[in-house]
Amino acid sequence: MMLVNTEEVPGYRVVEIKGLVQGNTVRAKHIGKDIMAGFKNIVGGELTGYTELLTEARLQATERMVAEAERLGANAVTNVRFATTSVTQGAAELYAYGTAVVLEPVEG
Repeated sequence: MMLVNTEEVPGYRVVEIKGLVQGNTVRAKHIGKDIMAGFKNIVGGELTGYTELLTEARLQATERMVAEAERLGANAVTNVRFATTSVTQGAAELYAYGTAVVLEPVEG
């Protein structure tokens, strides 16, 4: 499955548009990570616990989007985007979406 954040893929042409596909996950903060983040706020630096949490969420949302595209018979997702929003205090949704398409190589 090819994933791109562009409308077109060099060397390929879109032969069929399958439609919008999406994947999401809602994650809550872990109290241990929250405590460590509080210490980091004092001394500064990357909040690695949150970085890991967002990386895992992005991976899961992407996997769910790809699974939906595969169910539709697509071999690529174009215009891939990510969004995040707060669902409730301490929990956020990560949302991945794009256009499921069928690509074929351009003969040249």
